[in-house]
Amino acid sequence: MRTYLDFERPLEELELQLEVIEQRRGSEDRAVDSELQGLQQQLNKRRRELIQSLTPWQKCQLARHPERPYTLDYITRLTDDFLELHGDRRFSDDPAIIGGLGTIDGHSVLIVGHQKGRGTKERISRNFGQPHPEGYRKALRLMKLAERFDIPVVTFIDTPGAFPGPGAEERGQAEAIATNLLELSLLSVPVISIVIGEGGSGGALALSVADRLVMLEHAVYSVISPEGCAAILWESDKLTQEDFSRAASALKLTASDLLAFNVIDAIIDEPLGGAHTDMDEAARIVKAYIVDTLRTLKEIPKDVLLQQRYKKFTGMGVYRQMQEKEEGGGSAS
Repeated sequence: MRTYLDFERPLEELELQLEVIEQRRGSEDRAVDSELQGLQQQLNKRRRELIQSLTPWQKCQLARHPERPYTLDYITRLTDDFLELHGDRRFSDDPAIIGGLGTIDGHSVLIVGHQKGRGTKERISRNFGQPHPEGYRKALRLMKLAERFDIPVVTFIDTPGAFPGPGAEERGQAEAIATNLLELSLLSVPVISIVIGEGGSGGALALSVADRLVMLEHAVYSVISPEGCAAILWESDKLTQEDFSRAASALKLTASDLLAFNVIDAIIDEPLGGAHTDMDEAARIVKAYIVDTLRTLKEIPKDVLLQQRYKKFTGMGVYRQMQEKEEGGGSAS
C-alpha cells in the first residue's frame, strides 16, 4: 500500500481505481483500455495541479516522503557493478553514509551518499541518515582514493543534518565537516553533487562542494529544518504546522529559490507527482544528467576545473548595498 501525505489524498481514490481496473484487464479488452486511459489522464491532470500548488512546507514534506528513492535505490538502478567500501580507518564504519566504486554508462565513478534506511530497524541502524564524524571521514577517504586513480565523484545528498549527539561532538563532528569542505574544494577530479531529498545544514554541505551542485525538483536544501528554525524564532512549546510553514517560506529552501540565488546550478525534473511515484523513471533522468555532465567536466583541464570551482563558491550569494546619509553629511554602506 502506498503512503499518502495529507495533500496527496485527492490522488488516492483515482490511483486505487486504476489498480482495480488493471487487475481485471484482459489481453484485448478495448473498453477497459479506454477507461484506463481516461482515468490516467484525469490522474495526471490532478497530479499536475497538485504539484503546481505546493507550498515550501509541503515541498519539504515531499522531500521526506517515506517512499522517495534513497541513495541505494539510485545506485542499484544506475550501476551494475557497485562495490561498497567501508570504514574511515580511524574509528568505525558509519552506515548513514554509503560509498563505493561503480560504472555508469561506461564512466567509472566513486559514489558517496547519505542513506536514511527503510523500515524501523534499518532506519535505527543508519541513524535516520544522520552521519557521525566517521561517516564524513569515510567519505573523504574514498574521495581521496578516487582522486588518486583519476575517478570522478558523484554524491547524493539526503540528510536532516549531521548527528548532534555527545559522542559525535567528542569525536570531532565540526572538524570532520570543515575538513571535508576544504578537501572537496581542492579535489582535482570532477565532482557532481545531487540533492535527492532533504539537504540539511552542514551535514549536507560536507558532501556538496562540487563543480555541479543540482537538486531534484522537489528536494529541499537549507541551513536548518523548518521545525528547528521555528523553535529558534518563536521559542514555543506548542509550535503548529502554520509555524513550520512560515519558517519554510522564510528559509527559501526550494530548488527554484536556490536556483534564483545561484546556490545551485540546475534543477533535475522528477516524474509527475514526485520521484516516489516512479523510481525507475527518476533514476533514468538522474542517470542522463550525470552522464551528460561527466562528459562535459572530463573535457576541462584540472587546473581550470579548480579555478572554476573556486570562483563558483567565492562568487556565491546575493547582497544589496545601501547608501544612507549621516548627520555630518557623509554616507555609510
